[in-house]
Amino acid sequence: MASVLVVEDDQFVRSALIRHLTDAAHTVRSVGTALEALREVAHLRFDVVILDLGLPDLDGSEALKMLRGITDVPVIIATARDDEAEIVRLLNAGADDYLTKPFSVDHLSARIAAVLRRARAASAEAAPDTVLRVGGLTVDPLRRQAELDGVSLDLTRREFDLLAFLAGRPGVVVPRRELLAEVWQQSYGDDQTIDVHLSWLRRKLGETAARPRYLHTLRGVGVKLEPPAGEAGPTR
Repeated sequence: MASVLVVEDDQFVRSALIRHLTDAAHTVRSVGTALEALREVAHLRFDVVILDLGLPDLDGSEALKMLRGITDVPVIIATARDDEAEIVRLLNAGADDYLTKPFSVDHLSARIAAVLRRARAASAEAAPDTVLRVGGLTVDPLRRQAELDGVSLDLTRREFDLLAFLAGRPGVVVPRRELLAEVWQQSYGDDQTIDVHLSWLRRKLGETAARPRYLHTLRGVGVKLEPPAGEAGPTR
């Protein structure tokens, strides 16, 4: 069973979610504002967060961005908004799943189970000896740690996922569609999402698109990660 944080300002909905999740043997904590949610995840470990968008102090989409800055906990958005563009934007911003109100408790349970399966499968795939090394770059998928020339990199969840995926395929040009499917778990989306994260990642690797060292974009094809010229090739 899972440790769940419910972020919902409607007391009736909140109580119903707490009752259902508790009956399903989950451990549940709940808050009614975005700032309370940020405090909770900063101090406690959760397996999944159920986040409403219509919060009184901060829009849930902004809360999602702030959550992603401090934790990689899976987030399921629960809201009455059903605009497709909004759904895509939230998924690109780091949400793991999306539920439109009203939804059944069985539907919620199924979504929680699916998100937890994906999270546990991702952890299981990384064995203790699968530290990836590409030139001076070291990526440890199990511990979710990355270093460049011995200096720890401060990466967001998506930045780390993108770097680890590319580091596992050094020298291979990965199509953008594959990055969306494997890193963002999306079958559709726009290239801007990838470009933005690549830009942030390049900045932290001390390079630019004009003067790349590790990350190379092949226009119209995809992205590859390889060691700078003259440096050691990839090892495990």
